[in-house]
Amino acid sequence: MRDETAAAAPSRIQTGAVPLQTQAPVPGRERRRAAYAALDLGTNNCRLLVAEPTFSGFRVIDAFSRIVRLGEGLGTSDRLSEAAIERTVEALRICRAKMQARGVQRAKIIATEACRLAVNGAAFVEHVRRGVGLDLEIVDRQTEAYLAVTGCAALADPLAESVIIFDIGGGSTEIAWLDGAAANPSTDPTLRIRAWDSLPVGVVTLAERHGGAEVTRRMFEGMVEEVAEKLSAFALRAAPAATAPHFHLLGTSGTVTTIAAMHLRLARYERRRVDGLWMSDDAVSTAIDDLLDTRLEQRADNPCIGRDRADLVLAGCAILEAIRRAFPSERLRIADRGLREGLLMNMMREDGVWNRKAVR
Repeated sequence: MRDETAAAAPSRIQTGAVPLQTQAPVPGRERRRAAYAALDLGTNNCRLLVAEPTFSGFRVIDAFSRIVRLGEGLGTSDRLSEAAIERTVEALRICRAKMQARGVQRAKIIATEACRLAVNGAAFVEHVRRGVGLDLEIVDRQTEAYLAVTGCAALADPLAESVIIFDIGGGSTEIAWLDGAAANPSTDPTLRIRAWDSLPVGVVTLAERHGGAEVTRRMFEGMVEEVAEKLSAFALRAAPAATAPHFHLLGTSGTVTTIAAMHLRLARYERRRVDGLWMSDDAVSTAIDDLLDTRLEQRADNPCIGRDRADLVLAGCAILEAIRRAFPSERLRIADRGLREGLLMNMMREDGVWNRKAVR
């Protein structure tokens, strides 16, 4: 990891409750509403959203996503590699430039499982602070699970008395049981969490242990069994969920959005068609079976998967399959949203922006 001298280090973007002062106002330019930024640095992806509050939510004004594989090799090692760090730092510099260009006034920048597990995770955070000017916060597993719920709970069926929400990540999988129907769309959905867990398995770590290039059905079953074992304690606690009226699953991750894109037979990925899609249990099974019949190059050539994720998607399907077997449901709702949206909602809720008459 290259050292950065104090003289060469960029000015830091301060995060959390402290307003960001990223650029001076330009005389004569119309004053924009406050811009917020949420950055989620996971084991596999680096994702940024920049948004402005609206009357009852927010409007995205900029976004960035790049597969960096920060946690590459963590399945067999306990360190972030130099190559992974370089890829990630490059992506973070792009994110910082976007935040500056948009005049972001408040940001939340989090790192998850890869930095939690790596012995050099704290050193990496310091490297990013000095070399990029961003303050990464390594969040704990409960925070990550709660953010996933906050980000996509709006898609839950309002009639459902129970919902299992899950987020399949690169290094971990967060899962939560929402108990009781939603009383009010503006109410904090984490108040409905009856049980939650963070499974120490994700698409990167699972694929590294079992192989992700050419996956036989026997290998796939081996992955499902490993996840099922890790899921068993939560499945026991949350068993009553599946018997509640209008129960359904709600999933967020590249795995479930890929399953949705396969189901819709999209020539290229279209978020507006995927986010909020309802899929039947049979449709999910068919999409997984179709993927199991493909070879690595076929998955790589699929524009809704791509070369960077071709060796990971079947590991994600195995995690999804273990959840489906633990919580049988006729319906799965797909969310192309998650931690970043949860971060944005929390910041805006804390600032009381939806109580201000000025927001319109």
